[in-house]
Amino acid sequence: MHDYGRWHSAAADALIERRVICRGKEGSVLRLVIVAGTPSSGKTSVMVHAIRHLLRNRLAVAACKIDCLQTSDDERYAKLGIAVAVGLSDYICPDHFYVANLEEVEQWAKEQRADVVVLETAGLCHRCAPAVYDCLNICVIDNLVGVDTPKKVGPMLSSADIVVITKGDIVSQAEREVFRYKVAMENPQARILEVNGLTGQGALTLKNAILDCQPLDGISGKELKSPMPAAVCSYCAGETTIGRNYQMGMVKKVDFGRLD
Repeated sequence: MHDYGRWHSAAADALIERRVICRGKEGSVLRLVIVAGTPSSGKTSVMVHAIRHLLRNRLAVAACKIDCLQTSDDERYAKLGIAVAVGLSDYICPDHFYVANLEEVEQWAKEQRADVVVLETAGLCHRCAPAVYDCLNICVIDNLVGVDTPKKVGPMLSSADIVVITKGDIVSQAEREVFRYKVAMENPQARILEVNGLTGQGALTLKNAILDCQPLDGISGKELKSPMPAAVCSYCAGETTIGRNYQMGMVKKVDFGRLD
């Protein structure tokens, strides 16, 4: 019988060794994980469990939470002993605030010497479109939002690389299967995972998917998978290229000095 736990540990050690070699030659190796989803779907709970698994593999993790007026999710991340930053968009659409700060989040994560940075968005609007090419884009959606919700969510779901479905323990097997089918109809290319935000069941598979994604070679110049919803900045007019040189209009930056 194969000892899969021992094999996985050896594979993780080999991955860490390769990263150390890469750091010495080329600088920091960073994986950017973008997490979006419907309100109260369990985004933070899911990622807390996944990060615990990453930390057990001796990986350095950082987390940045984007929200509107207030958040306490950063406190949950901070309890893991990782570097945490918060960006509050205030009067600006959080989606536009998010994309205008991607370069800054990447730079901050490198300063923390992170192997993985989790960037969690506010998840307030079904029209949100945070997915970026060459990053790992995760959409978290729960079984309780209704079977018709997947087709209403838009690019947040349809452009995701991984769709995590939560709260499966609250509905029947038949309801879970129907909801999963509806998700697959909207994004046939996505990998669908079921994770329990309370117990963490399924989070190990998500952790492995994070390790399998390609390191980021720099966020500047990367393209959004879908245009942002309209507001009052360059991205409202259809701009999809990331970088301060492409930002005009009402742009607000993250204050990484926040400690509370």
